[in-house]
Amino acid sequence: MDIIKSLIVWFIGICCVVVTFPINLIVWLLSLLFDRKRVIIHWFLMYESLFLSYLMPIWTIHIEGREKAEKKITYVIISNHQSMLDILLINCLRYKFKWISKIENFNVPVIGWYLRMARYITVDRGNEESKLEMLEKSSDCLKEGMSIMIFPEGTRSLNNEIGFFKRGAFQLALQANVPILPVLIDGTGGILPKHGLIFRSGYQIKINILDPVNPDDFSISDPDNLALQLNEIMTTRLNEIRAQNNHR
Repeated sequence: MDIIKSLIVWFIGICCVVVTFPINLIVWLLSLLFDRKRVIIHWFLMYESLFLSYLMPIWTIHIEGREKAEKKITYVIISNHQSMLDILLINCLRYKFKWISKIENFNVPVIGWYLRMARYITVDRGNEESKLEMLEKSSDCLKEGMSIMIFPEGTRSLNNEIGFFKRGAFQLALQANVPILPVLIDGTGGILPKHGLIFRSGYQIKINILDPVNPDDFSISDPDNLALQLNEIMTTRLNEIRAQNNHR
């Protein structure tokens, strides 16, 4: 049964991409001259993700705390990472940000085209020069009032638990003196685990936006220690949410 549902999901997804890509391409071309930050194409991608996410027949989505991100404040947004579905779900929050994406994604047909059209930031995780360039571009975005979105684990979890956080996101927050906005996602790893192509049903997707951590609340100035601090906060909160759901 999951195989049949998966075929339906993939069919809907491919159809949406085929239909919307020409529209996005036209919008991108028309806005090239006046939209230097590529904000317009970003918003198109956000609302298309929202439409596609709620169109799918095999999951339900619950979002809590979206209002905690104030529109006039620039954030380093971080999230745990269970599945490639997380990208679609983060877009559903409809925040103004630039994705930081591994370079491999830019080589994927259609997805890579969208990443380039929106001028998202790339990083080659095995290249120190690329990491420095990513930090520089991200810092420039933060200075211009554009939030940054990054998965600090760097890859998807194999067991749906939160893994080790790399230092990049926290180094950016410290250098730019901007708050960190933690986002928790749960359920996507059960629906589409890492390396999987079959969608499993019977799961609810929960997205919880936690309270922003402001620079004044950073008790430490070392990005590695700050990463450990945020990892502990998010892990504790994720366990609390799961415990609450189990008692219902």
